[in-house]
Amino acid sequence: MKKVIVAIAALFVAGNVLAQDDTGKKSDTVVVGNFTIIKKNKPGSDTSDFEISKRKKKHVVSTNWGVFDLGFANLRDQTVYGSADANSYMLGGAQPFTKADMKLRTTKSSNVNIWVMQKLNVTKNVFNLKYGIGLEMYNFRYSTNISYRENPVRIVRDTVQFSKNKLYTAYISVPFMVNFNLTPKREKGLSFSAGVSAGYRIGSRNKQESQQRGKQKIKGDFDLEQWRVAYIADLGLGPIRVYGSYSVTPLHERGLKQYPYAVGIRFSNW
Repeated sequence: MKKVIVAIAALFVAGNVLAQDDTGKKSDTVVVGNFTIIKKNKPGSDTSDFEISKRKKKHVVSTNWGVFDLGFANLRDQTVYGSADANSYMLGGAQPFTKADMKLRTTKSSNVNIWVMQKLNVTKNVFNLKYGIGLEMYNFRYSTNISYRENPVRIVRDTVQFSKNKLYTAYISVPFMVNFNLTPKREKGLSFSAGVSAGYRIGSRNKQESQQRGKQKIKGDFDLEQWRVAYIADLGLGPIRVYGSYSVTPLHERGLKQYPYAVGIRFSNW
């Protein structure tokens, strides 16, 4: 250890002799690789102290292994209720389905995402590219007594009162965003990202609870769209990060024209 200190001090002395600024004054700082050595003179003494600090290296590519999203989900409903397409999918008997039949409990409809993300530094950590892979999960909780059925696929008005009634969908998704970091010298400053994501549905089910039937899960395809494309964005304000997404593909293949969207809090290092 003493040999290392002596070597560093020798480098400092050599740098102090050779390194001068434009005014001819000697420098009190020497940079050796990733280390910065600062000479500090003791008051009233001919001896000096040396302060050694390591510079942080900014990587071109950084990986974030655990990005977690928690937010609210909702649907932009553009369905033409009463049309032949809608009536073939939703069986309401003598009374056709209306928008009120598909009403959600907005405060209980949720979106949870888990991501592995990478950030590619393009221009001095100000302009970056963000991309990754992850799992997106949506819980659409209905306030009405509708049920999804398979064989044949349809939505029906049920005869029981559900205490819980939700449609769950899950996607493996790949996001791609451009990122602007407006405070590159700060670890948690002001940043903004925007882009698109593509997802493939890997699961869907209708989970219900009632006194008459207890708990039940009806798994199926339900003629939901297999692929999902969405606009995505996130905003970082110091330690707080928020995200949003809006699907440009409808939730269902036919009958209903509902476009999922979500907003919430993002737990991430960047």
